[in-house]
Amino acid sequence: MTILYTLDIIGTFAFAISGALVASKKKFDIFGIIIIAFVTAVGGGILRDVMINYYPINWIGDLNYVWTILLAVVFTFLFKSKIEPLRKTMFLFDTIGIAVFTMLGTEKCLNFGLDPFVAVIMGVVSAVMGGVVRDVLTQKTPLIFKKEIYALACFIGSLVFLGLRKIGVPLNLQYTLTITTIIIIRLVVVKYKLELPKIENDLFGLLKK
Repeated sequence: MTILYTLDIIGTFAFAISGALVASKKKFDIFGIIIIAFVTAVGGGILRDVMINYYPINWIGDLNYVWTILLAVVFTFLFKSKIEPLRKTMFLFDTIGIAVFTMLGTEKCLNFGLDPFVAVIMGVVSAVMGGVVRDVLTQKTPLIFKKEIYALACFIGSLVFLGLRKIGVPLNLQYTLTITTIIIIRLVVVKYKLELPKIENDLFGLLKK
């Protein structure tokens, strides 16, 4: 078992817990909680694989992901009161998760022979779309649409991975620098409450003022 695969499983576990917590707050039953945990953890990977016509889809080819998600649901059920206060810990796991999923998605698409720019986009899809599907199913505005630099951090990290790969940096260093880049961006964004600009007025609206 490689370090990258271990991080992938940890990221899946953390994403599944975040999905289970959201579903639990919405008063979903156990089946609903499992579904939301599942789409949060592997939804991005499923969408990526379907879009690039890659089979078998990630979790179908490796059932360890399914067992990891089910374990995360059981863990949430048993320790929900202890998990919810640990928002900083969960944030770190979530950040590691999106960093790993960004990198895995980008690398998978590059190895599949896709254009590098498409691979970068698919890396972002791998990282964030599970959370988008979760929020839509639980009737919340997806996080990436309303605050924090979330998808952009993944996009920048994917570009870093692509650049390091182009110049022939050793593989382990590619992984380390890409994950570190995304984690640093997320930490800085949250600490200083940075957000992307919103379009509130067009040019004519500003001139009227």
